[in-house]
Amino acid sequence: VLLGLPLWWKTTETYRAALPYGDIAALGRLPFQVAVSVSVVFLPGSVPADLPRRLPYGDVREERVPVSCKSPAVGVCPVPPPPDAWEALRAVLRFSSSVWLFPADSSSVCWQSCLCSQPSLLPLPQGINVYVGKHRSALVRAGQGLATLHARLQQLMQVMSFTASSIAAALSDRVPDGQLGPDAWRHLKSSLGYEITFSLLNPDPKSHDVDWDIEGAVNRYVQPVLDKLNLVANFSVDSQILYYAVLGVTPRFDKESSSFILSAHSLPHVINPVEARLGSSAASLYPVLNFLLYVPERSHSPLYIQDKDGAPVATNAFHSPRWGGIMIYNVEVPASPQTSLPLRVDVDMVRVMEVFLAQLRLLFGISREELPPEFLVESPGNEGLADWELDRLLWAHTLENIATVSTTLTSLAQLLDQISNIVIKDDVASEVYQAVAAAQDAVAELAEGRLHSAFQASKEAVTSSERAFFDPSLLHLLYFPDDQKFAIYIPLFLPMAVPILLSLAKMLREARQSKKEPTKMD
Repeated sequence: VLLGLPLWWKTTETYRAALPYGDIAALGRLPFQVAVSVSVVFLPGSVPADLPRRLPYGDVREERVPVSCKSPAVGVCPVPPPPDAWEALRAVLRFSSSVWLFPADSSSVCWQSCLCSQPSLLPLPQGINVYVGKHRSALVRAGQGLATLHARLQQLMQVMSFTASSIAAALSDRVPDGQLGPDAWRHLKSSLGYEITFSLLNPDPKSHDVDWDIEGAVNRYVQPVLDKLNLVANFSVDSQILYYAVLGVTPRFDKESSSFILSAHSLPHVINPVEARLGSSAASLYPVLNFLLYVPERSHSPLYIQDKDGAPVATNAFHSPRWGGIMIYNVEVPASPQTSLPLRVDVDMVRVMEVFLAQLRLLFGISREELPPEFLVESPGNEGLADWELDRLLWAHTLENIATVSTTLTSLAQLLDQISNIVIKDDVASEVYQAVAAAQDAVAELAEGRLHSAFQASKEAVTSSERAFFDPSLLHLLYFPDDQKFAIYIPLFLPMAVPILLSLAKMLREARQSKKEPTKMD
């Protein structure tokens, strides 16, 4: 017994590697400090007279954004530029009437540049005081004094960097529902990858022979955007054509316009019947974005979408948050009734891709804040988004990744603490330690203004935390409680333990009796 019980106890115990429970709990209370460096360069004669100090000098301003009572405040802290920022800007700045912008710094620290000048020196349209470029730079009219300049710079930072609303949307899991706007639930959750599916729905192939150059359109319009977003996640694109696929909602005929109408309240009922035919999300590991081009059947043409006020939607399209978008493409009815069928239809991919790219921006939360009337923003061109818009997306995804890691590890720690017979292997513990260290590195990098390295660290933290949480070894003994252990061991040990216990009891009785009997003396 003395040898067998310890040996049995040691050989049947559950191996549980040590985990950093204290560090995991600290992640949920860790305050986020997000920093961005702003360099303001004045052209000759544009320095405000009431500037408190001589140039160059650095200034630090901090703003605390409370997220919720359970979460730490977020410190929004513009930090001073690096020491060589002024020399770098002076070296690359060659201002003329045809060259307005200068390239942003390529160092690891994310910093933005503002060029201030007298109103007469900037070739800006009338009424425009701030010109935002597609890189991390802008032109600002200096104004009459420091107060005016400071107000314009504050507005500029609200446009080009993060805001309180964007931070709250990134940390939506920690913010009460009443404090979030409607746009917070429209954006896609951060993920390591996304799948984009373009689908052509032709419910009436007997009447319409639809041809679309989706491969050429993707290479020409979509791929440049995805190349720029490749830093955020991995993307895969595919396409399909579905015949006899209807919307599932009967449109209403409007006699005044001799057309069919889809009202705003009927649009939510369109997605479910169509999604059943897509089949793209059944075997996908990542979120799927669906972009559907619907050519209405001949009996329901032309088909238009109306908004809540009854006005026709200009794009004749709508999008569903975190799902995708649908565009209705009407075909001109031939004038002659004797036209042979099916009618050849060549889709205008330029018009279609304009709508799909706008919906893609909305799904990723790249929609711009409402601009003041004195602001003018340069078009990003074929790339689809500006550099500072990509920075805003990286800030949001980095914060969301850190919050996701904290939630995942906290749930894992609570599960392992409540169920004591789950095996914790060394590789699982190693993934947890790596996730905690990467999350701490991401927070530290954000505080230093190194956005790209912070985002990469947050991605590593998400990957390690998901590997630990979904490790198959955690389920081996999950459904093997203590009562089942007793049910297994009692039939084995009880028959052997009964005679042993009876023998021990007999030995104890004999020992007691021997002590009570008087000792005989000869």
